[in-house]
Amino acid sequence: MTDRLIYGVAAAALLLAACGDTTQPAANGETETVTPAAEDTVEATAPGGAMAALEGNPFAAEWTENFGAPPLDQIREEHFMPAFEAAMADHAAEIDAIATNPEPPTFENTLLAMELAGRDLSRVSAVFGNLTSSASNDELRAIQREVSPMLAGHSASITLNAQLFERIDTLYQNRAALGLTDQQARLLEVTHDNFVRAGAQLSEEQRERYAEIRTELSSLYTQFAQNELGDRELWSLELPQEALDNLPSSMVSAARSAARARDMEGHIITLDRSSVEPFLQTSPDRDLREIAWNGFYERGNNGNEFDNNQLIRDILVLRREQARMLGFESWAHYRTAGTMAETPEAAIDLMEQVWWPARQRALEELADIQAMIDAEGGDFEAEGWDWRYYTERVRAERYDLDPAEVAQYLDLDRMIDAMFYTSERLFGVTFHERHDIPVYHPDVRVWEVHNAGGETIALFYGDFFARPGKRSGAWMSSFRAQNGITGEIPLILNNCNYNKPDEGEPALISFIDASTLFHELGHGLHGILSNTDFPSLAGTAVDRDFVEFPAQILEHWLEQPEILQRFAVHHETGEPMPMELLERVLAASTFNAGFENVEFLNSGFMDMAFHLHEDPASIDVQAFEQEILESRQNLRQIPMRHRSTHFLHSFSGEGYAAGYYSYLWAGVLDNDGFAAFEEAGDIFDPETAQRLYEVFSGGNTRPAMEMYTGFRGREPSVEPLLRNRGLLTEVEG
Repeated sequence: MTDRLIYGVAAAALLLAACGDTTQPAANGETETVTPAAEDTVEATAPGGAMAALEGNPFAAEWTENFGAPPLDQIREEHFMPAFEAAMADHAAEIDAIATNPEPPTFENTLLAMELAGRDLSRVSAVFGNLTSSASNDELRAIQREVSPMLAGHSASITLNAQLFERIDTLYQNRAALGLTDQQARLLEVTHDNFVRAGAQLSEEQRERYAEIRTELSSLYTQFAQNELGDRELWSLELPQEALDNLPSSMVSAARSAARARDMEGHIITLDRSSVEPFLQTSPDRDLREIAWNGFYERGNNGNEFDNNQLIRDILVLRREQARMLGFESWAHYRTAGTMAETPEAAIDLMEQVWWPARQRALEELADIQAMIDAEGGDFEAEGWDWRYYTERVRAERYDLDPAEVAQYLDLDRMIDAMFYTSERLFGVTFHERHDIPVYHPDVRVWEVHNAGGETIALFYGDFFARPGKRSGAWMSSFRAQNGITGEIPLILNNCNYNKPDEGEPALISFIDASTLFHELGHGLHGILSNTDFPSLAGTAVDRDFVEFPAQILEHWLEQPEILQRFAVHHETGEPMPMELLERVLAASTFNAGFENVEFLNSGFMDMAFHLHEDPASIDVQAFEQEILESRQNLRQIPMRHRSTHFLHSFSGEGYAAGYYSYLWAGVLDNDGFAAFEEAGDIFDPETAQRLYEVFSGGNTRPAMEMYTGFRGREPSVEPLLRNRGLLTEVEG
C-alpha cells in the first residue's frame, strides 16, 4: 500500500463540520435545483459584507472564468489572512441570521440556508488547504499556524450555537411530518448527528471547554504535520559515485533530480517514500541502506525541534477528554460509532482475521530472505533495511522479474491514459487536457471532464511529482465540491509523489506507483461523478470505512490483461509488454503479501491501541509501540508502515484517527465488489458498471451498507480479499 490521504484540504476539514462545508472532496453530474424556496435564502449569501470590501484581493471577486476555477496565478500569500478574516465574519453573520430568524424553522430557512452559507470561506479554505499540502513554504506555514485555531474556533461557534441547534433539533424531532424528499431527510439526519457529535447537546459550561479542546487540537494537528515535513526535509543522504554505479539508471536520474530540487550538487536520497523505498529495494550497499532505513523510520523522533512525541500525548489526552464529554468510552468508540464497523472491537476483529495468516506468510518470506543471505555468505541476520532489497532478489529469482525491466513499460503518461480509458469504459466520462487554466505549480496538469453526452461535469487537476514543500504520500482533495443547489461542477485534485525525471526523460514508475495512480483517480471519480442535491452529501462525504471503497476497487482494473496489453508499452519502442512478462507480473502480484499486510496491520493495531488507552498522558510512545507489536508476536524486521511520530493519518487531523483500519475494511468491499464484474464475465459489464456508478454518484445520500448492498445485492464477504491476497489457504488450514 501507499500513503493515501484524501482530505488534503486540511484547514477546510477542520472548518465547518456539519455546517454545509462545500470544500469537502466532492462531486458532480447533472443536478437539479432542489427547492423553489431556495431564492428565500439567496439574499443572505449575495455579494457584499466584509469580503466584498477587500480591495485587490482575488477572493473578493466572483470567479466566473473556467467554470469558476480559482485564479491560482493571482493568489499570493498576503491575500489569505485578510480573506480568512473577512470570510469568517461574513459566514458568522449568515449563521447568526439563520439562528435568530423569528420565523419557525423550516427546511428552507434553516438547512438549505446553512448549505448556501459560507461559500467564500469554503473557497479560501480550499485553496489554502491545497497549497499548504502541495506547495507549502515558510509564509504559508506561518499563516497555517495562526489560522488553524481561528478556523476551529469559528467551527465550534457554529456547532455549539444553541439557537441554531434548537432549530435543527426541532426539524429533526418533527421530521416525519415535514414531507421531505429522501435527500432532504438524509441531510437533516446527517446534520443533526454531526451537531450532536460536535457537542451541541452539552451544557453551556461543557460547550466552552469543548470549543477550547477543538481549538487546541487544531493547532496540535498543524504542528504535527509541519514537524513531519520539517524533519523529512532536514534529512538527505548524499550518494558517492561507487553507490551510483550499482543503481539502475532511473534511480540515478531521480537522485540527481532530488538534489537539484534542493539546490544541491550531485545525487541524494530523500525521505520521500518515492525516493527512499526504491533505494532500499535496489542498493546493494547495506550500510547505506541502514542509514536510509533509520532516517525514514525515525522521522519526528529525533529529539530536535521537529520531535512529535509530546504532541502525540497531548493530542490523545484531548481526544479522550472530548470523547468522554460526549458520553463515549474512548475516542475509538466515538470515531467508529455510526460507521460500517460501528465499534472498535469489530474493526480489531477484522484485522485479527488477517493478522495471523499474514504473519505466517511473512515468516515464510523472512525464511526465503535469510536463505539467500546465507547462500551468499552473509554473516548476519536479516534486518528491516535488508527486507526490501532481498525481497526483490527473491522475486527476481522466483519469477525472473526485474522491477527496472517492468518500469520500462510503465510510463506515467501512458498510465494516465490507462486510468482515463478505464473511466470511460466504466462510466462514459472523457478527459480533455486544458493548458489555459491557472495552476499553483508548473507540474500541475488540468483536464476538463465530459459525460457521455459531451457536457462538462468537472475539472480534474493532477499533481504527480514529489518536490520540496509538498507533503508525502498520495491523496485526493478538491477546490470545490459538486453543488446541486447552485449547479456548480466539482474541481477535483489528485496528488502523488513520483520521482520527476530529468528534462526529456520519461517518468517511469513502478507497478505499485501505477496502482496508486488508479487508486487516487477512484477517489477523484467519487468526486467527479457525484450527483447529489446538497454539497454536504456530495462525493466523498461518506463513512471513513466506506470512503476507500471507490478508490480501492478501481485498482483492480490495472491488473487486468486487457488494460496492460493496451497501455503497458515500452517507452522507447512502443512495443506492448510481452505476454510472458505480463504473466510473471500478475503471478507475482501477491508476492511479499505477508510483509505488506503485517506492515499495514501494525499501524492499524497501534492506531486503535492509542485511542483506546485509558491514560494517554503516561504513554512512552516508543515503549508502547514495542508493547503492542510484541503482543501479537510481530517480526522485528517489519515495523509499522507509519511509525507513530510521523503517522499523519492518525495525528495530523481526525480523518483517519482510530480509522486507519478502514483501508482493510474497504479491502473487503473492493475485492468482493470487483468479484461482481468477474462473475459477469466482463470487467466492463454495463449493468454492473451502472450499479457501481450509483455508488460513485450517490455520495452520502444513503447509509454506506445500504449503498454497498444496492450495488452487490448482498452484504460483503471477506473471502475474496483473503483469496486475492494469497492468504486464504492459511485461514482454512
